Amino acid sequence: MATILVVDDELGIRALLSEILADEGHTVELAENAAQARACRERIRPDLVLLDIWMPDVDGITLLKEWGAGAQLTMPVIMMSGHGTIDTAVEATKFGAMAFLEKPITLQKLLRAVEQGLVKPASRIAAAMAAAPSDPGLTVEAAMTGGAMPSAAPVMLGPQPEQSFDLDRPLREARDAFEKSYFEFHLAQENGSMTRVAEKTGLERTHLYRKLKQLGVDLSRNKRSVM
Repeated sequence: MATILVVDDELGIRALLSEILADEGHTVELAENAAQARACRERIRPDLVLLDIWMPDVDGITLLKEWGAGAQLTMPVIMMSGHGTIDTAVEATKFGAMAFLEKPITLQKLLRAVEQGLVKPASRIAAAMAAAPSDPGLTVEAAMTGGAMPSAAPVMLGPQPEQSFDLDRPLREARDAFEKSYFEFHLAQENGSMTRVAEKTGLERTHLYRKLKQLGVDLSRNKRSVM
């Protein structure tokens, strides 16, 4: 698994992303501002950075430029923002970012972006952005991927449409919402097989049953097999 640095000035978002990524088996380091991010980058040399754009002292784009200018952009960087624009996304890409996540961040998009960031060099994303798409119908995230994700096309979580999660809520509520969607997704992917879901999520089956019951996951909807 990877070492991931999460840089965000909001405590709730840092805590939530940390717990989700730790549950995936990653080692997570946290920074609430650019100064802490610089220190963490020097100390741990992360495999990937999740970097918020809007921070009170030095914004994420400025920090990204600084790392690039100092030949310190040796890891993929995924930008995060609740107020991003296509221009911002294009600018971030020009300075080395490999992806952009709009807040509120969905669980599926977070895990997919992290997975891609750990296997794809940032140069591949930059190459895809060489034409700098200008289609006003594109979302920020679509612009970061060369227009591969049109805003009108919903992503499906099994039989259910992908959910958006409001991060401006108590941590426990936000975490439970993420986890419920996460397990429902894997149950749908594995046609209700508890054994395969347990193997895929790294949980013992008894623990998995308790967790699903606690989260209020409807097992009957996907119940094909418990083998």
